Amino acid sequence: MDLNTARWRKSSFSGDNGGDCVEVAEVDGGPDHKSGRLIALRDSKDPDGPALFFTPEEWKAFLLGVRAGEFEPIP
Repeated sequence: MDLNTARWRKSSFSGDNGGDCVEVAEVDGGPDHKSGRLIALRDSKDPDGPALFFTPEEWKAFLLGVRAGEFEPIP
């Protein structure tokens, strides 16, 4: 999947020091995906590295879980 034209975003809580951040973008999922779009996630320190892809439904479920405190912080 070509991610060169993706509009990557990171949290406004991320500083300008290039810390440990993730970036997210909405991309065209191609004809194999019913919604036609996917949510891509990558490490800001390795923009040419691998990306994870989620359907909009999976991404929404993840965000709802984060907001509900369903995940424990990493020590």
